[in-house]
Amino acid sequence: MFEPRLQRRRLIGSVFRIWLTFMSLIGIAFLVVLIVRISWEGLPWLSGTFLTNFPSVLNPPQAGVKSALWGTVWLIGITVIVSVPVGVAAAIYLEEYAPNNRLTRFIHVNISNLAGVPSIVYGILGLAVFVRWLRFDRSVLAGALTLSLLILPVIIIASREALLAVPQSFRHAAYALGATKWQTIRSHVLPAALPGILTGVILAVSRAIGEAAPLLMIGALTYVAFVPEGPLDAFTALPIQIYDWCDRPQQEFHHLAAAGILVLLGILLPMNAVAVALRAWHQRRKAW
Repeated sequence: MFEPRLQRRRLIGSVFRIWLTFMSLIGIAFLVVLIVRISWEGLPWLSGTFLTNFPSVLNPPQAGVKSALWGTVWLIGITVIVSVPVGVAAAIYLEEYAPNNRLTRFIHVNISNLAGVPSIVYGILGLAVFVRWLRFDRSVLAGALTLSLLILPVIIIASREALLAVPQSFRHAAYALGATKWQTIRSHVLPAALPGILTGVILAVSRAIGEAAPLLMIGALTYVAFVPEGPLDAFTALPIQIYDWCDRPQQEFHHLAAAGILVLLGILLPMNAVAVALRAWHQRRKAW
């Protein structure tokens, strides 16, 4: 005889919900403590000259993040230009056009596995392919292509899930009115899946901004006293500059590292806020 045991299930569900809430609050508390500590150490060093000066190993009070800041802007700009169109196009092909056979399923499994590969492995791949084989040297382009490989699996998986969540009735209605497959995808499926795609892009770009291991692996410089003027110029980035300052024994450089973390958060949070606002606006528009 089947016994529903509803009271026991509700008790287990309540205990599990309380446990998850407690663990989430612990994580948030640690995050708040970390941000407060970084702000306490870094805010006194954060100024206009900190953003406009180049790094210095001899005069920490006059050191800045100008080269690292512009290097990060170049790096993320090229990464987004390369990875987002390729990732979304790959997701559209795999979800809408590719046949359901062994090869397609093999590709799906390997994309999921690639999303969990450590970033240092992508750094080794970028060193072998972009730096040595294609001879891009230690340039912005090599770093951006390496980061593009790093975040492509995340974008593809998130975009595929967003496309899969679009009801089949959208497609059937478009086909019934005589639309082609591409017209259906472009005019109905993609707009409906756009919020989920933007979520994946936000997560992927956020990961790329904070990565230092693959950039160090391809030989990005830790001290740069110039601003990159093109994709083939040498560069540094904020995570690398922060890592270099943290590795120095002088306490002044640790304060500079905290200020650099605040600058990195100042880039990341507004960018995420804009993307979240666009996603919310699109969802409201779709609801209308």
